[in-house]
Amino acid sequence: MTAKSYFSSKFEKTFPHLIMRESRRNGGISQFPYESLNLGLNTQDDIQSVLKNRQIFFDLLEISSNQIVGSLQVHDDIILEATESGYFSGYDAFVTNQRDLFLTIGIADCTPILIFDPITSSIGAAHAGWKGTAKSIASKTLQKMQEFYGTNPKDCFAFIGTCIDTANFEVGEEVAEKFDKQFVHYFQNSNRPHIDLKAANLQQLLDIGIPIENIEISEFSTVLDNEHYFSYRKENGQTGRMLAVIGIRA
Repeated sequence: MTAKSYFSSKFEKTFPHLIMRESRRNGGISQFPYESLNLGLNTQDDIQSVLKNRQIFFDLLEISSNQIVGSLQVHDDIILEATESGYFSGYDAFVTNQRDLFLTIGIADCTPILIFDPITSSIGAAHAGWKGTAKSIASKTLQKMQEFYGTNPKDCFAFIGTCIDTANFEVGEEVAEKFDKQFVHYFQNSNRPHIDLKAANLQQLLDIGIPIENIEISEFSTVLDNEHYFSYRKENGQTGRMLAVIGIRA
């Protein structure tokens, strides 16, 4: 197992008790087309391989599977305040202020958003595909942190994770019209619009008040860097899932 199995946010260096990471597809045991570190419980991969992969990944992070919060995501904007570990259904974002509770977001093209408030020791995690992004799930997650924990956005740090890049995220006009024009792009080799998910989610975080210097954006693409990341679109739906993880150690 090597460091290539996950990416760590730079904010972990500032806050040693913080876990803010994103898995990659390398270092697991799953076979084609899920090779190799498939962490997705809702894929057609052998479930024992997925469970072993999750154990490999959680061991790397030095956390336990019974500290994990996850969900069968549905591309909506429903947010759960997590008070205990478990695998839920119907939620695309979580918030908590409990230490040693690790929020996870499954991804394979959609954008993971991880938010950390060091003042209130609270965290948030959101799954922002085009539907979630259009419904402002990133800003709504931070609003929940404000409501429940008194979070001030100017105190927060956020990570916008690896997702599909703009040039490869071709959509229909009916999808493009849900986005501000600044996030819609056209390319010479395509007559259809393309959406910049990272930029759209960045703007939500800026608009709600997180300082730009407190936001880290993944430089990678699930499509362009497919050797390290699963891509639902590039691999025609037959692929694994990564996990983005955030938590505060006790």
